[in-house]
Amino acid sequence: MKKNNDTHARRLSRLLATLLLAALLVPVRVALAQEKSPPNNAQATYADIEKTLGLVPSFMRAFPPEAIGAAWDEFKGVQLNPASAIAPKYKELIGLAVAAQIPCRYCIYFHSKVAEGLDGASDRELTEAVVMASITRQWSTVLNGLQTDEPQFRAELGKIIDFVKRPHAPQAAIAVTDAPSAYRDMEATLGLVPWFFKQFPEAGIAGAWGEFKTVQLNPHSALPGKYKELIGLAVASQIPCRYCVVFHTEAARLNGATDAEIHEAIAMASITRHWSTFLNGTLTDEPAFRRETDQAIANVRKKMQVASSR
Repeated sequence: MKKNNDTHARRLSRLLATLLLAALLVPVRVALAQEKSPPNNAQATYADIEKTLGLVPSFMRAFPPEAIGAAWDEFKGVQLNPASAIAPKYKELIGLAVAAQIPCRYCIYFHSKVAEGLDGASDRELTEAVVMASITRQWSTVLNGLQTDEPQFRAELGKIIDFVKRPHAPQAAIAVTDAPSAYRDMEATLGLVPWFFKQFPEAGIAGAWGEFKTVQLNPHSALPGKYKELIGLAVASQIPCRYCVVFHTEAARLNGATDAEIHEAIAMASITRHWSTFLNGTLTDEPAFRRETDQAIANVRKKMQVASSR
């Protein structure tokens, strides 16, 4: 009888302990539930989006309401901010370049239409931004595929930067037709032939170097050198490619980019990847997305016209 009483007492003790623990956890669970509940500012965010764009895009309404306020603040504060470090046109070209090589059809459409329709980007500028993305991806592939020694890469880059900074007398143009002439032109342009260029197949190096020089290194192309390098940095940041991040950061600085511009280019890459992931992951209706993008651009353009006429 005593054994049964002891067992009953132990069971009763465990039951009371369980009930006490549950009672203690109630306030904690309530607090957690309150933290997870949508804040009251979602409607205020939708109102601000509509005020800014003339509508609330469907994909933004599909975003978790408890997070849309923060996501919109980031989007508006960086990408839509006309007074940030990088001019609006070049932010959109950075977004386009990143989108082109993800690839993300939604973001390609959005950034190209905004850059062209609101910021006055030319077809040549749009194309050159995409080409810069393709060049960055190409050499990232080569550098990583060759398992390039990073300290050696950085050392060669330092020598190139030092060489380019020094004044040089004008030199006769070198006709690049094959590997030997390409190497001579590299040395005349960069001060040396980088290791990774030497590893590229000789049959293709003249063409590869020619494209690199006539687009990325060309001071007379559609895009200024600083913005080409910021585009390259943005693309490199989200591949990611450590070699290209180092190269384009230093080349951007060489072309006059500030730390604020460098950081903003990287932020634009991250914002583009963020919305690309959401748009593709939710299988957003593409025709509807395009219609809403067109309508938002028309709305913003009308507001700009009204403001300029005052």
